[in-house]
Amino acid sequence: MTQCPQCGSAKIWRDGLRNLADGSIVQRWLCRECGYRFTDPNFTKKSLWKNPPFRLNLQNCLDHNCQGNNDPLGREPAATMAANTLVKVEKGEEKSGQAGATAQTADVKGKLVEFIWWMKRQGYRESTIVSRNKRLRLLVNLGADLYNPESVKGIVARQKWKESYKEAVVCAYDLFAKWMGLRWDKPIYKRVQRLPFIPLEREIDDLISGCSKNISTFLQAAKETGARAGEIFALKWEDVDFENRSINITPEKGSEPRVFRVSQKLLGMLNNLPKTSDNIFGCYKDLDNLMRTFQRQRKRIAHKLANPRLLRISFHTLRHWKATMEYAKTKDIIHVMRVLGHRNIKNTLIYTHLVEGLREDEFTCKIAHTPDEVVQLIEAGFEYVCELEGFKFFRKRK
Repeated sequence: MTQCPQCGSAKIWRDGLRNLADGSIVQRWLCRECGYRFTDPNFTKKSLWKNPPFRLNLQNCLDHNCQGNNDPLGREPAATMAANTLVKVEKGEEKSGQAGATAQTADVKGKLVEFIWWMKRQGYRESTIVSRNKRLRLLVNLGADLYNPESVKGIVARQKWKESYKEAVVCAYDLFAKWMGLRWDKPIYKRVQRLPFIPLEREIDDLISGCSKNISTFLQAAKETGARAGEIFALKWEDVDFENRSINITPEKGSEPRVFRVSQKLLGMLNNLPKTSDNIFGCYKDLDNLMRTFQRQRKRIAHKLANPRLLRISFHTLRHWKATMEYAKTKDIIHVMRVLGHRNIKNTLIYTHLVEGLREDEFTCKIAHTPDEVVQLIEAGFEYVCELEGFKFFRKRK
């Protein structure tokens, strides 16, 4: 059994084939535990492009009972699979019910496409459309009949999902049912309110320093602004004012627009990124693609530093961290509300409870001797404490 040479885990998946210069092919693997990529030395086959073209037709498969031995990778050719299917059909082994089920599934998926376009015409956000379509397709894959609300209720009830996810799935189907004109008694699922995880600043900095250039910049922007991941992903180069050292955040989810003063460190990281498009993070297909890249790098860093707490840090965790630190410094909930862009103060009050859980003795202390050192400490987020014998003392929560 192939195992990860870094951590010894057998939880690995194939990460594609690689063509080498000598004409051979090697199998690449990705470890699900530590995120390490490696090559399997036991897998080496002659490359397809170095050999004569592989041709096989359906009649040859039927006549000669080909098993795919001509394939350099030892895989069953598509023609062989088609031939086997044809033989099954001729022998009457294909079940008649499969065709009906396929037709029904195709009809449901066609309705989902119509539903997506209806949401687009209604002005729903792209992220909302994607998430609801994903949840409805999940119901279809689990065997739910979207035309029968009782079937959907039964499927959801049997799943071992969190109450919050059941609520989200029911919400997605509720809109679909209203669009279809179906009447149903919406089941009651209520999410359990939990306080978010607040990491130490050094743990956030460990992630920033260990990730790739683009992901590190994304994390640094989230740390300094507390903006949502979607707001940061939508940033354009015109939103960054390098002269005034500020970033203009375009809101989402009904929030208020904000402008943040940022550090010279973040501006330097932004300047190092390639300007290949109008969007700062335009090198990624979408936010999900960027998030999956971050999750792989986070696994690798957490394993390397032997700190499983890093696995609990997500993009939204940095928003919680920023709000908690701002309230710890100012004790002004209105200020925190403006930083986050909330329109309802009820959404902000949670951070008063998070501050109560912080340990009062967890501070990093610094001493400034010159005005330049004072400026650097203030820009780094340190707060002034006192002055003694000409030395100025600053501190910042860990």
